[in-house]
Amino acid sequence: MNFPELKIGDLVCRIPIIQGGMGVGISMSGLASAVANEGGIGVIAGAMVGIDEPDITDNPVAANVRALKQMIHKARVLTSGIIGVNIMFALTHYADLVKAAVDEGVDIIFSGAGLPMDLPGYLKNGARTKLVPIVSSARAAKLICQKWLSKFNYLPDAFVVEGPKAGGHLGFKNDQIDDPAFAIENLVVEVIDAVGPIGAARGVTVPVIAAGGIYSGADIQKFLKLGAAGVQMGTRFVATHECDASLDFKKTYIEAKKDDLIIIKSPVGMPGRALRNQFLREVDNGNKTPFTCPYHCIKTCDRTKSPYCIALALACARKGKFKNGFAFAGANAYRIDKIISVKELISSLKAEFDLASSC
Repeated sequence: MNFPELKIGDLVCRIPIIQGGMGVGISMSGLASAVANEGGIGVIAGAMVGIDEPDITDNPVAANVRALKQMIHKARVLTSGIIGVNIMFALTHYADLVKAAVDEGVDIIFSGAGLPMDLPGYLKNGARTKLVPIVSSARAAKLICQKWLSKFNYLPDAFVVEGPKAGGHLGFKNDQIDDPAFAIENLVVEVIDAVGPIGAARGVTVPVIAAGGIYSGADIQKFLKLGAAGVQMGTRFVATHECDASLDFKKTYIEAKKDDLIIIKSPVGMPGRALRNQFLREVDNGNKTPFTCPYHCIKTCDRTKSPYCIALALACARKGKFKNGFAFAGANAYRIDKIISVKELISSLKAEFDLASSC
């Protein structure tokens, strides 16, 4: 049994896999184009996309907008496949990045870390960019549908439902992360049930994509059987040759043990899943002191109370400088044991999917 297609509006993806956007330089044009070339949806992360620009501290808006446009253009040169961008609503320069992505004609904008209630307002006449909110509850999905329909007469082109096993910032309270009621399997079904009738009333189907802790082809098969149209995977794509992070960053995933995955309190005010290291131990021990904010990247980050700059910590980690940073990772990162190509990863997922489908 072959992978089914994933359709989002008039976009047709050969395989039902979206590569999750991983910020501060982890998923840029290199990874996104490689995934798109294999028939998936490659995603460039907008969070601190301009981290390597020379004027990132002096003029962060211009640096990030310029870099995002450059990354979309580079990806277009490398692939004719589907390219998306992930632009978190919590970003200080959210509006500027959304406008830049629409101007560049990116195929899809994924947006979470808050409710992007005004997202359709950035589409210009004739824009073909699809809009896909990332949510963690059926309530959030319904609210977005209601707001977009009433204000813009626009229904989301799809939803990504991200569960508590994801890497990075989580849209859950600490006591919800391990609560079975918030398992991604339950959340996906709840969102399908919530948005299905809304789409049916307008004669369309709103695809629902499962995300967070999805690791194998058998996982993909399970979520498709639950009614999901596809899956989003981030962690699996880190340990690929094409991932835009350094080799040392990728090696942390290979070397990770299950108990290395911990929940941290992020400076942006949300829990996050990361790989334990000395930097985070020093944070826990109170050995880090409040900092001067160099980037002003997240609306909810209170630099007067934060012991470190998360953008700077993640930027250092991307380069393998773990003395000054750490890596975010999904709950199953410890299962990764080698670095392979994106092509090899997709092939292995297909084989696992076929095997699960035949059982």
